[in-house]
Amino acid sequence: MPSNDNTTKLYPLMPLRDIVVFPHMVAPLVVGRRKSIQALEDAMQKRTEIFLVTQRDSTIDEPEEDGVYTTGTLAVVMQLLRLPDGTIKALVEGKGRGEIVSFVPNDNFFQVEVRQFEEEEEVTREVVAYERELRKYFSEFASINKKIAKEVIKSLESIEQPGKLVDVICAHLPIKTEEKQSILECRTLQERIEKILEIIHREIELAALEKTIDAKVKTRMGKTQRNYYLGEKVREIQTEMGQGEDGMDDITELEETLNKMKMPTVAREKALKELKKLRAMPPMSAETTVVRNYIEAIISLPWKKKGKSNLDINTAERILDEDHYGLSKPKERILEYLAVQTQVKKIKGPILCLVGPPGVGKTSICKSIARAMDRKFVRLSLGGVRDEAEIRGHRRTYIGAMPGKIIQSMQKVNVSNPVFCLDEVDKMSMDFRGDPSAALLEVLDPEQNVAFNDHYLDLDYDLSGVFFITTANSLHGIPVPLQDRMEIISISGYTEEEKLKIAEGYLVPKQLEANGFNKDDIKLTEGAILEIVRRYTREAGVRNLERSIASLCRKIARDRLKKKAKDKKYRIGVQSVLKHLGTPRYRYGLAEEKDSIGLTTGLAWTEVGGELLQIEATLMPGTGKLIITGKLGEVMQESARAALSYVRSRADILGLDVDFYQKLDIHIHVPEGAIPKDGPSAGITIATTLVSALLKAPVRHKLAMTGEITLRGRILPIGGLTEKLLAAKRGNITHVLIPKENERDLKDVAPTIRKSLTIDLVDHMDEVLEHAIVVKEGESLFKNVPGSSVYGEIEAASQNTPH
Repeated sequence: MPSNDNTTKLYPLMPLRDIVVFPHMVAPLVVGRRKSIQALEDAMQKRTEIFLVTQRDSTIDEPEEDGVYTTGTLAVVMQLLRLPDGTIKALVEGKGRGEIVSFVPNDNFFQVEVRQFEEEEEVTREVVAYERELRKYFSEFASINKKIAKEVIKSLESIEQPGKLVDVICAHLPIKTEEKQSILECRTLQERIEKILEIIHREIELAALEKTIDAKVKTRMGKTQRNYYLGEKVREIQTEMGQGEDGMDDITELEETLNKMKMPTVAREKALKELKKLRAMPPMSAETTVVRNYIEAIISLPWKKKGKSNLDINTAERILDEDHYGLSKPKERILEYLAVQTQVKKIKGPILCLVGPPGVGKTSICKSIARAMDRKFVRLSLGGVRDEAEIRGHRRTYIGAMPGKIIQSMQKVNVSNPVFCLDEVDKMSMDFRGDPSAALLEVLDPEQNVAFNDHYLDLDYDLSGVFFITTANSLHGIPVPLQDRMEIISISGYTEEEKLKIAEGYLVPKQLEANGFNKDDIKLTEGAILEIVRRYTREAGVRNLERSIASLCRKIARDRLKKKAKDKKYRIGVQSVLKHLGTPRYRYGLAEEKDSIGLTTGLAWTEVGGELLQIEATLMPGTGKLIITGKLGEVMQESARAALSYVRSRADILGLDVDFYQKLDIHIHVPEGAIPKDGPSAGITIATTLVSALLKAPVRHKLAMTGEITLRGRILPIGGLTEKLLAAKRGNITHVLIPKENERDLKDVAPTIRKSLTIDLVDHMDEVLEHAIVVKEGESLFKNVPGSSVYGEIEAASQNTPH
């Protein structure tokens, strides 16, 4: 047994990464850390030994005291060589083992007290026997392992001391650092030899096993299969480990899944053909991944897997009414579809298109339809899609090819008959990569989608069981061929009464729950909700209304916590709304407060619903110029010119001079000049404004109008009637003029809106002027003889004005 000397001595310490230095071992070290360099320099200056220990974690640059092993090797620094990059190359020789007793404080480097182990001098018969075994097996191992040089074997023959022999062999064994450290820590010579013999035996067995595997692989492979050597070697290793033939491999698993699935014969044959190709490929081949992904894409599709579908009309109607207030037309169409499906086994899937401004609930209607039909729901947003491959997939010849979004969505929902919502179908764009809207034609055509062909799959997939619903803000962005495949259902904005019901029934309970309130903690009065609708929001939908209610809840929550009144109940009236939400953003009622000359209210349609459009005109001395401002489009500018031509043609019966325009500049302006405006329906509004300015007769401020004008004064029909009438009602308008040909559209307008407005149907511009222009009592708007010149007074006024 070794004897321990209880005396300790002070040495500089240098931590090592991924290396263990043994006694009798000469090792070159490249040192770059500051503390290690200073420890070496201190050892050289004082001509003392240095204590070398291995780090527990080699990735740490600055190890702490507990980051190194306690057992190490005392070594002599034989040589130091400074390199140009600031590092030092040192040559050290191990002298003996030692153990750290304690760390001595030192700012420059680690300094430790070390107790040195005395080496065992007595050589017993057991040690001699172990030594012979060690020499024999190490020679055998060296002959197998090519990393051990022949010179090492020769040098071992000249070593007579068993202890030195063991340390030299340890230094040359290709084993892990942890194992070398455990050998260094062994106190007795016999214990060290036993551990080394165990490691050498293990390495010899592993080498023999590798040789056996190589032999098996080489006998299987012919000359033409030498390129697959590495792949076959991996497979043989898996066999030896019990993970190959005994366990199910991936290809067999794919084949079993494929055989269990219900799918068309063509698809099955294509998948089996690709599977056969996959078996013949080497596992490491790049094409293997491509073929595997293709087979998995086929397997993951729901070819004939249908989800459940509830066809109870009464239940569906109840669910639709629960989720949405109003919206009778979309609900009616869904119930019609369900009624037909109860009578026939299969109908070609309808393609509905819900068109309406943002916030009216188009996407949520789609979810409700899925719930009403008890089908799975999947949604795909088409906003900003500009690549045809997004819809129809990439061909497999391209790197990174994948199926299109339609097939990916079907994989995700995993049934062949979901409710499929294609959101923002009007927001697609077209560029050099193709036209995605054209790719949608095959998807949305009931005659074609029974065999939808994705470029990636290159197989026909049946989409006829899918209930497609598309949504859009306007029809302008949808190409006509695509519109032709869809059944358009317009969803106009909500009236104040509908917004009130929606807020009470849906939005307020939802926001109370979202903000941590019980349903009776906050009570919003009807007046409070109407105040938010009228003065804090201006929209066709209810998004901003919901945001305002959420803001109100947050402010009440903060007030509740601030006052520590957790059980306090709140009743929110009009004054409370003003207190919590601050200054109103909008003035309720956009109609003018009084009749004005040269100012008429028109009705316009925008993507966010209907809007009131104020059109004003002013007259100035000039040379007959027509100035049009307000960022108007070409159609609207042409409407202004047509309106002026109409007024000139009616100059005599309006009491105007025939050449009234020659000494006047007419300026027509539409406020909010930063917003682009276009469309023909402002024609009668512009004509009314011109007549009012020329006759100096005011226009009724509670009246609004819409209609396209011709040169002869005829009024042509317009679109977006429901949205425009909603805007009139929101804007505190009481009287509306619409083209006579739009009478057929009035049946689609909610009765509450029709009853709240006086709607007059007009066929000619003369009728519009009679309704709109305010004339003095006893006077008539139209005269049989020309009246006095309008511009006479302006010209006189201009002459009196100093220049």
